[in-house]
Amino acid sequence: MPKLTDTQLVILSGAAKRQHGSLLPLPNKLNLAAEALTATVGVLMKRKLAAAAPAAPGIAVWREDNGQPMMLVITDAGLRAIGVTPDEATSSSGTKTRPAPKPRGRKAGRQKAVGSSHSKDRRSASRNEADGSRKGVRSGSKQAKVIDLLRRSQGASIEEMMKATGWQAHSVRGVMSGALKKKLGLTITSAKEKRGRIYRILGSGKQRAA
Repeated sequence: MPKLTDTQLVILSGAAKRQHGSLLPLPNKLNLAAEALTATVGVLMKRKLAAAAPAAPGIAVWREDNGQPMMLVITDAGLRAIGVTPDEATSSSGTKTRPAPKPRGRKAGRQKAVGSSHSKDRRSASRNEADGSRKGVRSGSKQAKVIDLLRRSQGASIEEMMKATGWQAHSVRGVMSGALKKKLGLTITSAKEKRGRIYRILGSGKQRAA
């Protein structure tokens, strides 16, 4: 997994929450000058974590190529870099907008069937959170570590999740609100306890929803 700066992680996490995967507009917490934004995007594109794609209606335009408006989107590699499963990142029409290798030969139909299975898994995740927390989460990933901590009866604090993942506090909160709540359909609860504010996945505690 590539090592990301805090700025890169925030940008990619924000894109993963959007149906079209657009990196723009930037999350409100970031205030980058034009030159800094261009440099950051250049690094993400060079590492193939982001790419240009034809702009969807109503989506922020990154640039124009021969009159074609282009948007900047997170790639499958970018999703995996932040612990999100690419198959779950689809547009509102159910079609992927991020560039991905085209299936060839006999494997094409097989891959299509797998994609349909993941769509059904995502719909069922909101109805069965205990099962949904593991669908689309790569074993050993930082996201999986966060889920394991939140599943414990004692839950986890922001500091404990930071220590386990190496992320900053705002990145931990972003993953909980984005990948876990919106992508996996989990309900995160929080409660003020002796050791601070403790977070849990609903079912491992009886605290109020965060």
